[in-house]
Amino acid sequence: MNFDKEKPLDIFLNMLFERYAQQVPAVRMITSALISSGVIDGQQDIVNDHIAFRTLGVPHLGIASFEKIFLHQGYKKMDYYHFEAKKLNAYWYAPPSPEYPRIFMSELIVDDLSEKAQEIIHRYTNNINQDPVDALDLDNGLQIGEFFHQPLWPLPAIEDYRNLLEESEYAAWVIYNRYYLNHYTISVHDLKTGYNTLEDFNCFVESLELKLNSSGGIIKVSPDGLLRQSSTVAEMKEAIFIEAETMPIAGSYVEFSERLVLPEFKHLPPAEIKKEHRREGFETNNADKIFESTYIKQTKD
Repeated sequence: MNFDKEKPLDIFLNMLFERYAQQVPAVRMITSALISSGVIDGQQDIVNDHIAFRTLGVPHLGIASFEKIFLHQGYKKMDYYHFEAKKLNAYWYAPPSPEYPRIFMSELIVDDLSEKAQEIIHRYTNNINQDPVDALDLDNGLQIGEFFHQPLWPLPAIEDYRNLLEESEYAAWVIYNRYYLNHYTISVHDLKTGYNTLEDFNCFVESLELKLNSSGGIIKVSPDGLLRQSSTVAEMKEAIFIEAETMPIAGSYVEFSERLVLPEFKHLPPAEIKKEHRREGFETNNADKIFESTYIKQTKD
């Protein structure tokens, strides 16, 4: 992502991506390999399909709070998704103009967890007695960028993290990582021939010795066959907890999406196909499996 540095949205998206790219080696590995292969000239040539955030459904936080940042920038709230087994709600948000990524925002339904898990989460979040987004100047991109990287609650104890991990790996990820960018998504259909299908792109990624998420298959396909998604497995990082104890935990990852042309536009020559001619939105079952890019079943060797 590399946008006009003047607009608030551009400023905080750049800040988010720069920190994410520094912390997730797969980002730079993939970009560098695409450059050396002559596919792109630089990161700015990669079309970012969407970025994703995870939140906790507790008072003053969650989607109701977090979405204010993007709605103020002109994003439009779109479809709702529910993940019963994972106890999650989610929405996606359409960008104000085509050069910006879609937003996928999910929220843990904390009230559906066990009393023990709820107690842990509320112990960290109960001191938040007003919506922190309301204190922001939403026209100040730098302030918003810094907000994404501020801890809203204390660093967790390792025992609390482990207890949450047993019941909800999503909960454990958020209690440690907070609003850290969960992933960005390379739009493979916008790349050159030889890299513009998921089959080809996944082979390229695996040649870099990066592991792909196999939950639901390497390629997750929507029922209409028009939305196809894959992702790397989250890289493990050595996390430091409140009492200086450490353990390896899942960080973030990179997703790849291929949006096929809608049937009514199949007649268009490739040079005339635009974003609006391709499959839009998301798919519950695909997203359900992409979530597992940070789950132990995928991250373990």
